[in-house]
Amino acid sequence: MGDVAARFAEIVGDTNLLSGEAIPEDYAHDEALTTTAQRPAHLAKPGSAEEVAELLKAASEHGVPVTARGSGTGLSGGARPREDGLVISFERMNAVLEIDTENHVAVVQPGVTLSELDEKTTEAGLGYTVYPGELSASVGGNVGTNAGGMRAVKYGVTRHNVVGLQAVLPTGEIIRTGGKTSKVSTGYDLTQLIIGSEGTLALATEVIVKLYPRLPHGATVFAPFETFDEVMTVVPKIVASGLAPHILEYIDNLTLAAISYNEKLSLGVPDAIRDKAQAYLVVALENRDSDRLHADVEELGGLLGDVGAMDVYVLEGPSARKLIEAREKAFWTAKAAGADDVIDVVVPRSAMPEFLRKAREMALSRESGALGCGHAGDGNVHLAIFCKDAEKRKQLLTDIFALGMELGGAISGEHGLGRAKSGYFLELEDPAKIALMRRIKESFDPAGILNPGVLFAERA
Repeated sequence: MGDVAARFAEIVGDTNLLSGEAIPEDYAHDEALTTTAQRPAHLAKPGSAEEVAELLKAASEHGVPVTARGSGTGLSGGARPREDGLVISFERMNAVLEIDTENHVAVVQPGVTLSELDEKTTEAGLGYTVYPGELSASVGGNVGTNAGGMRAVKYGVTRHNVVGLQAVLPTGEIIRTGGKTSKVSTGYDLTQLIIGSEGTLALATEVIVKLYPRLPHGATVFAPFETFDEVMTVVPKIVASGLAPHILEYIDNLTLAAISYNEKLSLGVPDAIRDKAQAYLVVALENRDSDRLHADVEELGGLLGDVGAMDVYVLEGPSARKLIEAREKAFWTAKAAGADDVIDVVVPRSAMPEFLRKAREMALSRESGALGCGHAGDGNVHLAIFCKDAEKRKQLLTDIFALGMELGGAISGEHGLGRAKSGYFLELEDPAKIALMRRIKESFDPAGILNPGVLFAERA
C-alpha cells in the first residue's frame, strides 16, 4: 500500500493525503444508526476534477475501493468506507462557481453545503429548493442519495432540480451530462442515472441546479386530529385544492411531544386537545402577495375544519420557523430517545393510512415501537424503530419494507440504501431488476472500486 499512498499524495499533495491513524474518526462513518464506524486506509482531499480523475485511475489500477464523502450527514451508511479503502472528501471543492440569473441555475462544486448555496442565492433573490432538513449537507451528497425533504411536495426531489453534471468515471474519464437546458431528448439520460446511485457509478465534480424566485410572504398552518386516518384523508384534498403548499407534513403525537420538549417549542395547544390528538398536520404556504396568502390560509383553514381538524392554528414569522426547525430535528430527537433505526419507506399517498396502521401493528406484535412523522404530501414515511433485539428488528424491518413494496412503494424515499438497507433490497426486490442494475454498475465501474458493499452487499 506504500506505492499507492505515494501516488495518491503525488496527485493531491502531501498535506491533502492522510493515511491510517492520522485520519480523524469523523471520516469513518455517517449518521446511520446501524452501521459501525470504519477508518479507511487513506483519505484524499482533491481540489479539482482532474485530481479526482487521477485518484480514481490510480485506485482502479491498484484495486483500492473508493468512497466519496460530502458532509457525512447521510442516514444509510453510504459514506462509511472500507478498511482497505480510499475516502475522497470533497471539502476543498466547495465553490459556488456561478449564479446564472438568466437561466435560473447555479453551477456548484459538490462540497458546497446547502447553507452556503442558500446564502449565495439569496443575494440574487433566488433559491435552491431541495431541503432535506440538514443545511450542513453537501450538494454532492444530495446528488448521491437523490435527497428530498419537506419541500418535495411542491418542488420535487434532487433529481427534479439537477439539470446537469460534470462527473468522473472510475476509469478516469471526465464527462459532462445535461446542461443549463430545461429538457433534453438525446440519448440516455446519464444525469438521472448518476443521481441516486450513491457513489457506485461515478463521482460528481460539478452540479448544475435549478433556482426559483424567493416568495416574500409565508404562513404555516398547524392542525391536530384525533386519528391518523383523518389526517391522511385531508392530504389529497389539500393537494387537489390548488393551494400548492411547499410543506405538507404529518407528525404523530409522541414525536411532537418529544420534539416540543427538546426544542422548547410552545404551540399554544390546549391540554384538552393535546390529550386527544393522535396526529398533527403541518402545512406551509407561500405567495408573492400577502393578500393572496391570507386568502389561501383562510381557504385552507376551512378545508381542514370540514374534514375534522380539532382546531386550526396559523403561525407566522418566528413561531412558524421554530416549528419547522423542530420538525427538521426529528431524527436527532429519535436518536436521543434511543431509537434503534430510522427508516424512510415511501408509498403512494393513498396507501399511507394502511401502511402506518399495519407497520405499527407489526411493531406492537413484536413488543417494539414504530413512531414518527413524514412527508404526507408525497407519501414518504419516517419511522423511528425501537427494537433492541437485532434478529427481531431485522425481521420486523423485512416485514415493514415488504409491506411498503406490496402497497406500491419502495424501501427508501430519500435516504438511500447505503450499507444499512442493501440486504433488504437484495432480498425483496425483483431479481431481474437487480441483475440489470449489476450490469449497469459493471459497465460504469469494470474494476468494481466505487463504494463496494453499497446497493449490492449481502446482508451482514
